[in-house]
Amino acid sequence: MELRIFYDSACPLCSNEMQQLKKHDRLHKIELADLNQEGFEQKYPHIDLTVANSILHAETNTGEILRGLDVTAKAWALTGKHKWIQLLRLPCVKPFADVAYRGFAKNRYKISYLLTGQQRCETGSCNLK
Repeated sequence: MELRIFYDSACPLCSNEMQQLKKHDRLHKIELADLNQEGFEQKYPHIDLTVANSILHAETNTGEILRGLDVTAKAWALTGKHKWIQLLRLPCVKPFADVAYRGFAKNRYKISYLLTGQQRCETGSCNLK
């Protein structure tokens, strides 16, 4: 494991993104941790669940905590796919991309509903395949 991503399984878009990452993670470098799993706070006491529910979090194999688009960029870099995402980390783009990401994260259920017709997964968790 090079990157453990803490994600919201109740968000359709979030779950879809994680499903796509795992599909392309042929070397099994990415581990997923569902924020909604029973016992999350006991298993990951170093992750503030409230904060992680407001912005995507990940932990590297060295213990570094990444947030927001830094997680997305690192994850897709590990798969070798969607290389264009690295452009969002360029110094001249990063501040604007981060503001846009925070807006997305705050409104992810509404955006999910607009794009998928599903605001939150009915069971409280979208199933990863």
